[in-house]
Amino acid sequence: MKYVLIGKLVNTHGLKGEVRILSEFKYKNKVFIPGMKIYIGKNKVCEEINTYRHHKIFDMITMKGYNYIDEVLKYKGDYVFVNKEDIKLNDNEYLDEDIIGLSVYTDNRCLGSVKKIENHNGNEILFVVNNEKKYLIPYNFDIILGIDLEKKQMLVKNIIGLFD
Repeated sequence: MKYVLIGKLVNTHGLKGEVRILSEFKYKNKVFIPGMKIYIGKNKVCEEINTYRHHKIFDMITMKGYNYIDEVLKYKGDYVFVNKEDIKLNDNEYLDEDIIGLSVYTDNRCLGSVKKIENHNGNEILFVVNNEKKYLIPYNFDIILGIDLEKKQMLVKNIIGLFD
């Protein structure tokens, strides 16, 4: 089982066992759903989401079998994970950890590999690095022509001025 970090359980909310999760996970609508199994803390304790709602900057959940604040306090400060296989992604949807490390090619030339992905005001940028240069490539499928996770490769459109 491969675990994917989806956030941190930062506090409780109210008296009925609801918890606040801080999350920057890209596909919240695929993981914060009733019935989804989550794994909490270092020991990856398995729990199941009962209810979900968004409140301010938090993702609020209740878990099956927990009805009181005292029962969920033990998880305060713990990280929350899901099983990668439980995330149902559509075509052209990829987890950041699958993209990082891919070799990036344009016109049969390797530009380097993806070192990190950053979000700048809703626009995601791929940081592609080789021994000589660094490239900042917009993470959108007008520029990305294809991703092959098996070959660990990404093919991008050659845009004049972007790679020269």
